[in-house]
Amino acid sequence: MFASEAAARPWQETTPPSRVLAIRMQAFGDVVITLPYLRALQEMLPGSSIDLVTRQEDTVLPRAVRLFRHVDGVGGGRSERRQLLRTPIILPRLASRRYDVVLDLQNNRISRTIRRVLRPRAWATFDRFSPESAGERTRQTIARAGFGLARVAASLPLADPAAGDGLLRSAGYDPSHQLVVLSPAGAFPTRNWPLDRYVRLVERWPPGRCTQFAMLGLPALAEKAAWLGDALGGRLLNLVGRTGPVEAAAIVQRAALVVTEDCGLMHVAWVSGVPTLALFGSSRHDWSAPLGDHTLCLHSGDLECGDCMQPACRYGDVHCLTRWSADEVVSRALALLDRASTRSTPPTITISRCT
Repeated sequence: MFASEAAARPWQETTPPSRVLAIRMQAFGDVVITLPYLRALQEMLPGSSIDLVTRQEDTVLPRAVRLFRHVDGVGGGRSERRQLLRTPIILPRLASRRYDVVLDLQNNRISRTIRRVLRPRAWATFDRFSPESAGERTRQTIARAGFGLARVAASLPLADPAAGDGLLRSAGYDPSHQLVVLSPAGAFPTRNWPLDRYVRLVERWPPGRCTQFAMLGLPALAEKAAWLGDALGGRLLNLVGRTGPVEAAAIVQRAALVVTEDCGLMHVAWVSGVPTLALFGSSRHDWSAPLGDHTLCLHSGDLECGDCMQPACRYGDVHCLTRWSADEVVSRALALLDRASTRSTPPTITISRCT
């Protein structure tokens, strides 16, 4: 069997496991995707404790979610080699907890090393290359370990849901208004909807909706936020560079809608059950599109060159994104909001709504 293939030894005891360890060490958004599935597992196994191992820089939000007993971080940044060198630091601590089940949601050298050292009675590994969403592959991994999840709620309960309230007030937020978060945070030009489209989106938004728009994220977005702020004449609440992961998640959970590119904040939004309209350019929508009927993904999979995963457009026009007008996005966003307003039950994570 190749190391990249999924494998498992399912739990076969009649009593539930006492301790479960999940491992996910990819980018921030990938870690966020695992959280509602692990929360559903916790609801299925209320007497079990669930822990998480992730990259050191991604431990902040999981520690702020009402879910894990322990969240352990592996140093080394994004370098797998450096992570592997630092993994022995946490192994004695993990081994002392005597895990019954290990959910290897990464399936790389580090996660496999941890699982083999811990020698759990049951385990399962993530399918890294299947053309299915990361969320669905997470659910399948948990099922292969012996725990089929009947329902996964789009919910990310924070220990402090008011963590971002002070920042919102300081930026001028009026709680009587709907909050729409804009996130032009795609990592490459081929993942960026043109900034002037965001301006037109705000200008074309129905005034009767009593809406305020906000932008938040890492300091790297400061130039975009300043440009949008200038173009919108102060109609944008600029919180870029002022929020950590917990404050950002709390603010997103206050939002009525998030209009976003493929980024970590997008994943925070949809796993929290917030109506999410995602604009995908070069990203693989089959892997990364938000899931559930509270979401909509405008992706490039219908194009011959779509889902290319390239940082630069081979044709130079990024047509996969520029074809979406502000009017079209506003129309779709309002439909998403209207659908959310008629919902009688909390959203669940099922299949993606793409177009």
